[in-house]
Order: sequence, then C-alpha cells, then structure tokens
Amino acid sequence: MTWIHTFTGRRFTPLAPKANDVSLDDIAHALSMKCRYNGHCSTFYSVAEHSVLVASKATPRLALRALMHDAHEAYLVDLAAPLKGADEFAGVCDVEKRLDKAIAERFNLPYPIKDNEIDRLDKRILLDEGQALMHRGTEGWNVTGPALGVKIQGWPPHIAKAQFKQAFIRYSQWHYELNGAA
Repeated sequence: MTWIHTFTGRRFTPLAPKANDVSLDDIAHALSMKCRYNGHCSTFYSVAEHSVLVASKATPRLALRALMHDAHEAYLVDLAAPLKGADEFAGVCDVEKRLDKAIAERFNLPYPIKDNEIDRLDKRILLDEGQALMHRGTEGWNVTGPALGVKIQGWPPHIAKAQFKQAFIRYSQWHYELNGAA
C-alpha cells in the first residue's frame, strides 16, 4: 500500500502526489494535530498554529504562501530542521518537494512556496517558540534575532484547525487580488 487514508477519506499517495488530491480540509486537520518539535516542547503546539503565526507577520502578498509553507507536513512527517541537511534524509526532502509542487499547483501558488522572506520569518519565530516552549530556550540553536514577536498560545487542535482555515480564506483573497491569480 503506497497511499495514506486522509481525514476526508481520500487515498493520498505522498510519493506521487496529484494536485487534485490535495485538500485544504486535510491540510488544516492534519497540521492542527501535529505537534512542532517532534513533541519535545512544554505544551502542545501545532504546526497549524505555527503556520498561522508566521503568516500573520508576512506581507499581504506573501501571507498565503507563508500560511502554506509547511502544508506538506499534512501528508508527511515534520522532519527536524537539523536532520534535513543529512544525506540519510535526502529522499524525504525529495518527497517534500514533490508534495510542495502538488500543493502549489492545487492552490495556484508559485513554487517553491517558501521564498527567502518566508524563510526569514520561519527562522525568527524559532526565537519566540524556543522561549515559550523549550526547557533551555534556544540555547545552542544558532538562531539570531530579532524574534518574530508573536505570542505562542498552544491552541487545542479544534481551534488551530479553525484559525488555519479562517486565515486561508482571508489570505487567499489577498493573494488573488494582489498577485492576479485566479
């Protein structure tokens, strides 16, 4: 079996993703149920909340892309950043890229979804997250400031899912108005 059964009942094939199989409901649900930092934080903090917070600090032109920068994790694991550069995980990173391409196509976003500005926001939030969620803060992380300046709340999954979907609706409108995409 090479497919996964998604929240909406789809048979999704992460190794050969198709844009038509990508679902906002699946993404919002799965990301709301996945804890950042492989669960090694002081309280539950979902990938969905992280994505909403990053997007909240992006420009209107980039907000939807910032919201969707980790959407591939709905169909795959959240691989810890220090491991992504290791040769042993190159195959996982290739799958992430294929998923990102399908997600970008489904929502009419540029590929790659994550550009340099979104990457900077994604790194700056680490300072907020480390301070709020980690026993030793960001000690040894080699992350420089300034922090993104967001409040980590640890939304329960049903709140994180609703916030993600509301942000998607709002930012989609901005994205299509500002970027001329239909």
